[in-house]
Amino acid sequence: MPTYEYYCEANGESVDVIHSMQVELATWGELSELAGIGCGDTPKGAPVIRQLSAIASLVPKGGKGPRGDSGGGCCGGGCGCR
Repeated sequence: MPTYEYYCEANGESVDVIHSMQVELATWGELSELAGIGCGDTPKGAPVIRQLSAIASLVPKGGKGPRGDSGGGCCGGGCGCR
């Protein structure tokens, strides 16, 4: 499932959340509820901007990545740990 980063101009905060591609967050209230954080002094209706997204896992469990590698990363073979 993708990870999305949202930015709120009203409070200057960026928040990362994981949700399906069908979900579209538009306000600080929606974002704070999904992220499990309080709204604080920021109005619930303050707009948020989705900045970027990343796939949580590019490599299927036990499979090979699109280039035939195992994905690397810690403990996928890239960092030398076992």
